Amino acid sequence: MNIRESLISRFTRYAAISSQSDAGAGRVPSSEGQRKLANLLARELKDLGLTDIYLSEQSVLTARLPENLPEGHPPVPKAGWVAHLDTVDAGANPDIFPVLVVNYSGGDICQNEEKGLVIRAADHPELARYIGEDILVSDGTSVLGADNKAAIANIMTALQYLKEHPEFCHGEIYVAFTPDEEIGLLGAKALELSRFPVDFAYTIDCCEEGELVCETFNAAAGTLRIRGVNAHPMSAKGVMVNAAGVAVDFVSLLDPAATMENTEGREGFISVGSISATHGSAEVGFIIRDHDREKFAQKKALLKTAADFLQAKYPKAEISLEIADTYANIADSIRADNRVCIDYLYAAMEDLGIKPKPLAMRGGTDGSFLSTKGILTPNYFTGAHNFHSLAEFLPVSAFEQSARVTIKLMELISGGKKTVQQITKPYFR
Repeated sequence: MNIRESLISRFTRYAAISSQSDAGAGRVPSSEGQRKLANLLARELKDLGLTDIYLSEQSVLTARLPENLPEGHPPVPKAGWVAHLDTVDAGANPDIFPVLVVNYSGGDICQNEEKGLVIRAADHPELARYIGEDILVSDGTSVLGADNKAAIANIMTALQYLKEHPEFCHGEIYVAFTPDEEIGLLGAKALELSRFPVDFAYTIDCCEEGELVCETFNAAAGTLRIRGVNAHPMSAKGVMVNAAGVAVDFVSLLDPAATMENTEGREGFISVGSISATHGSAEVGFIIRDHDREKFAQKKALLKTAADFLQAKYPKAEISLEIADTYANIADSIRADNRVCIDYLYAAMEDLGIKPKPLAMRGGTDGSFLSTKGILTPNYFTGAHNFHSLAEFLPVSAFEQSARVTIKLMELISGGKKTVQQITKPYFR
């Protein structure tokens, strides 16, 4: 098989199915396109020889590829791969129309001549690294959806490779395709772990070639609810409590330097994402992020203190605060007895001549949840740039390298060219 052609063909096919998640839907999956994509993948998995294919009511798709090991081969770990079905709601067109730029010559990339939509090289100097290469972009009206359909194409191409190379030895391989990752890892939380009985797993859900993630944010989301006291202007003085004003007070108590737009690296933040307010009632929605668990807890305590302060300041109002954890830092689940999956990942990149670029992700993956359930799940690159952006682009060479990492991992985990003892040297820092 031609890995490159398979990746492009599969990616284009999967991207054609609109599967943007909808945070306001109140159900899983939040969009019918995700169900449609899951059904397509279930049929393709059957054709690729996988067994135990199960598609839940919530469109969580799991399947198993039986081991292919010679008689007498020692046991090898059961490994899993996870990718999500949804694309992000970036406030743009939910339908995706990929465009293949052949032999990129440098400069701006015209995505849509009719609408005058371009990716400007001045805004994205990283494009210069891919002169002479083929690059996938959207038509400028939507995200490209490499997050995460590049991962789906990657996994399916690797499985196709195994089918076409029966001489390739491998242990049991499990796959899970999950809905609604972009709106709170809802599909991963609905995954029946009995149908995914792996020793460890991988997600493929970050950016440029070489990036690998063993550290994510701790994350929570919350809402401050305020019920004020309405009054007519004739009698409002000393009686009325303006809920909208209380909401403004709450936001003013937060550190403006510790917001999403003013932090980077391992700096955490509290970010107000929505405010709905009238004189009588108000709601403030926010998210909390921090790599450090202690600082994460401190941010929660700060919000509680702010709510208590406002309740004391406005005793006639009813003020309530709700905070719920969304996911946790993968790094906090790493132990000496489970970190071999990370060592495999470094070894795979070493064998392929890819320079690892460890990244403390300012976000999370399905693995951020699965790792808390005893399935350590690090993450590696798709090859794409500018996720969640209309300027998202995917160099085909990096896309292919990502797929080769997947195939190499399957080889190494089976004890292919290197023994487990050789793999477990401490790559991870």
